Amino acid sequence: MLPTKSLAFLALTLAVSTVEARPRHINDDEPDDTPLPIVIWHGLGDTFNGEGLKQVGELADAIHPGTFVYTVSLGGTDASADRSATFFGNVTAQLDEVCEALAAHPILSTAPAIDAVGFSQGGQFLRGYIERCNFPPVRSLATFGSQHNGIVDFAACGAYDWLCKGAMSLLRYNTFSTFVQSRLVPAQYFRDPKDYAAYLDGSNFLADINNEREVKNKTYAENLARLSNFVMYLFEDDTTVIPRETSWFQEVNGTEVIAIRDRPIYKEDWIGLKALDKKGGLRFRSITGDHMQIPESVLNETFANFFGPYYRKFEPETGVDDGRWGEL
Repeated sequence: MLPTKSLAFLALTLAVSTVEARPRHINDDEPDDTPLPIVIWHGLGDTFNGEGLKQVGELADAIHPGTFVYTVSLGGTDASADRSATFFGNVTAQLDEVCEALAAHPILSTAPAIDAVGFSQGGQFLRGYIERCNFPPVRSLATFGSQHNGIVDFAACGAYDWLCKGAMSLLRYNTFSTFVQSRLVPAQYFRDPKDYAAYLDGSNFLADINNEREVKNKTYAENLARLSNFVMYLFEDDTTVIPRETSWFQEVNGTEVIAIRDRPIYKEDWIGLKALDKKGGLRFRSITGDHMQIPESVLNETFANFFGPYYRKFEPETGVDDGRWGEL
């Protein structure tokens, strides 16, 4: 069944997690030790109220007591609608709703900044938020297995996941048609180097936020370069995201893998990655395991090292890491 109009333009709200904010530090003689709020955007086929996301919020609060955690929901309080919207919808319209919701929120909009965690496709959507809106501004962005340079294939659905099967069958019909690009979420970050012209011409989302078209949006680069930390996790045994190297902005063309620093998107600084790298804020990390198999220790380390109070300082990234997966 084709997606209905309501699915294509679902209203987006932010659902509050079970973690509540504690009172703010009010001693003017000392720095405010209240941790910045965290916004989480989940991945394809997940829901805002999943047990795993609740545990993520609890871990963040355990590391930095008082952390205020929000999870993006594409279906209000309806978990089924939220899951459907990860397959069906116009990402540009959904992102506009996120921007409006965050800017109007009484807590998030008054914080000096926020931190953000994107799981799978939620990672590139949060990056899109930073580039296009960024109010409230994001300080640290951590993405796990995200498709920053797109995908070249669609992973197989579960045997009885009819929602997924319906979406994938339509995706393969005509990926870059206006009909598909305005309705099917994964199609909007599909990018095949062998069909690059069609991608540039038809992509509704990824070609824009990666600034790949001839006319560049300078605001995108300025906003992303303002991050203190952009932490990109790649799953070394990922069988869901094809190619897995996309999580580090690497280009895979046949058997050739081009590292981020060897690509025009970095060399010409289309989206601010080079500027961010120069100040030590571009951070490459890898996890042994398949897609979204994240050890609790990795989450704890991420929250401890890159999140927390607004006033904290961060050590710049050093060493030989240049984003070449398999060569670190």
